[in-house]
Amino acid sequence: MQTIEIKCDIKDINLAPQGQKQIDWAFKDMPVLKEIRERFIKEQPFKGLRLSACVHVTKETAALCTVMQAGGADAILVASNPLSTQDDVAAALVKNYNMPVYAVAGESVEQYQRHIEEAINHNPDIIIDDGCDMVSMIHDKRPDLIGKIIGSTEETTTGIIRLKALEKQGKLGFPAVGVNTSLTKHLYDNRYGTGQSSFDGVMRAANILVAGKTVVVSGYGWCGKGVALRAKALGANVIVCEVDPLKALEAAMEGYRVMPIAKAALEGDIFLAVTGDKHVVDVQHLLTMKDGAFVGNVGHFDWEINVNGLKSHTKEIKQIRPNLEEYVLDNGKSVYVLCQGRLVNLIAAEGHPASVMDMSFANQALGIEFLVKNKGKLENKLYTLPYEVDEKIAHLKLKSMGIEIDTLTPEQEEYLNSWKI
Repeated sequence: MQTIEIKCDIKDINLAPQGQKQIDWAFKDMPVLKEIRERFIKEQPFKGLRLSACVHVTKETAALCTVMQAGGADAILVASNPLSTQDDVAAALVKNYNMPVYAVAGESVEQYQRHIEEAINHNPDIIIDDGCDMVSMIHDKRPDLIGKIIGSTEETTTGIIRLKALEKQGKLGFPAVGVNTSLTKHLYDNRYGTGQSSFDGVMRAANILVAGKTVVVSGYGWCGKGVALRAKALGANVIVCEVDPLKALEAAMEGYRVMPIAKAALEGDIFLAVTGDKHVVDVQHLLTMKDGAFVGNVGHFDWEINVNGLKSHTKEIKQIRPNLEEYVLDNGKSVYVLCQGRLVNLIAAEGHPASVMDMSFANQALGIEFLVKNKGKLENKLYTLPYEVDEKIAHLKLKSMGIEIDTLTPEQEEYLNSWKI
């Protein structure tokens, strides 16, 4: 690796020019975040504060981190997934923004852990997390830092599950904002972003036709709804697997077939897990699948599909394409695994489009601002940003799209606030 002024661990600093083009391209479709950046430049809300961000290193997250830096934060960025880094973007952040970045596409799990440790060693005041790995490591291995940390924001459903567990056990050491619970995040990013980017990843990885195939979606939260919706739009027959009776009922009302994964395993051609849980597609399901079934993960961690367990029943693993492996099983069948069981939409494709991440990362930026402005006033618990923040982001997004909406008349407002007819 080249010797450069900023301490970092990236693939190649010479990739910076292309990475800068990527960041600029993302910003063109992120008008809400750009407006927040202009205010942050003037107000400097994070001046003197250290920010550690553990997120997927993409052009969109780069835009977020540069906005935080523009607001005065001393920022460091590390990857929240060993395979999702866009190396050219990492190089641009180091060279053009003097931002330390520790992220290399294809890094080992050990290297990934070391990178998170580098972010922790940055001695952060504020944290942006994606999956709760950094916050978990601080609570587990560096509790000495907890008293200094103002708070953290969390991007994903998976991370929020972990934060809720910390809070429930009384172990959460500082306030956290669950960005994923904001309406302008999960209603749009999770549903439309995940739905589109997941099949973008599947088709780039395998170049298969979705129409006419049976797609099994495990999990019918907002991400699962988006995946099922896009599968249906592409002409697939969709099966939903759920443990929540209300979500299962909703899926049935939407016209999807609903059944346990053990039954769906016998019928599916393409399986996508979208739950945030462990081994939802387990070895016994993988072994009963059709010969030539495809399995992929859209959850944050790589254990939704028990790929490691499948290896004990595998005679040979063939690398068919860069993000497609054929597991030749001892029962005579083959299963095709996408992206080693890691996030298909961020590894085989580029993640969500910038236009939808504009709203998600507006929530991230305003979530950090909320924590800083309320330093010392918040309990050590998981918060959702006030509804007014969601409304503001939605108004800015509509304005950028050239969409106008109605306004209540004084008479209508009075009527809605009265119990009289």
